[in-house]
Amino acid sequence: MPSGLTGDPFAVSLADERTQLTAFLEHYRGAIEATLNGLGEEQARRRLVPSATTLLGLVKHVTWMQRVWFEECVGGTPRASLGLVATPEDSFQLTAQDTIRSVLAAHQGACATARALVANRSLDDVVTGHRSGPRTLRWVLLQVLRELAHHCGHADILREQVIADDHRLFT
Repeated sequence: MPSGLTGDPFAVSLADERTQLTAFLEHYRGAIEATLNGLGEEQARRRLVPSATTLLGLVKHVTWMQRVWFEECVGGTPRASLGLVATPEDSFQLTAQDTIRSVLAAHQGACATARALVANRSLDDVVTGHRSGPRTLRWVLLQVLRELAHHCGHADILREQVIADDHRLFT
């Protein structure tokens, strides 16, 4: 995590709104990445639900999601120009080239870009790059926080299932 940022929301409970939002975002960014810690490639790709949702796919999706909200919505670069898939569903799809290392690197890169895009903006700035219309930067940060928290919950459950499955196989 870049210096000066804290991923501990409890450390900034009396700080200003921007600091608190940033702490929560950083916390959940780290939490989604941590769900891959210690896992092998097969474990990270394992499908345990009928959908295409996997641990690695979740991290790939939240990377896509952050690029949409920050690079497209805040930065104003259209999704197609960014080389992003068109739909959220497509963003979960893994390719043969996707590895834990490559997906984590892409996520960390998207987070760094997001930080740079919002660094000099006010929470009240109106951003207009999203196809569904203008919104404030505050709204974008809250939406990304909502998505990250939502998917961290999914990832926690999937990780627990992966570990439990492997434990049953080896005991």
